[in-house]
Amino acid sequence: MNFPAGFEEFDNSGYFDRFDTGMSIFMILFIIMFVLILGVFIFIFVRSISKWNKNNNSPRLTVYATVISKRTDVRHRHHSSDTMHGRYWTYYYVAFQVESGDRMELEVDGNEYGILIEGDRGYLSFQGTRFLGFQRV
Repeated sequence: MNFPAGFEEFDNSGYFDRFDTGMSIFMILFIIMFVLILGVFIFIFVRSISKWNKNNNSPRLTVYATVISKRTDVRHRHHSSDTMHGRYWTYYYVAFQVESGDRMELEVDGNEYGILIEGDRGYLSFQGTRFLGFQRV
């Protein structure tokens, strides 16, 4: 094509090459992040199902035990950028020592946590890591 003097042909192929490279990098990063997030969800799901299945396949045991300690774990989730409000979860744990000297910490519900006192002795019922009950003697 003939251009008047002082005008050159505009070659924009470099612009589109940079645009394609930028989009390619964006797509690669997007896919990597998507796979990582999906992987985390799958890992958490599989771990939860595995723990549930292991507990279900464990024998239900009742052993003589002593309550040796109690603790809580409060977890907080913020709502968007508002740090004053959010949702709180409290998890309750009680540590027991059995006659053999072994110790185990089990998650209990809030009512059971409130009733148990350090030093209580009785029969602990559990299945794997699942607390089933405690009967004082």
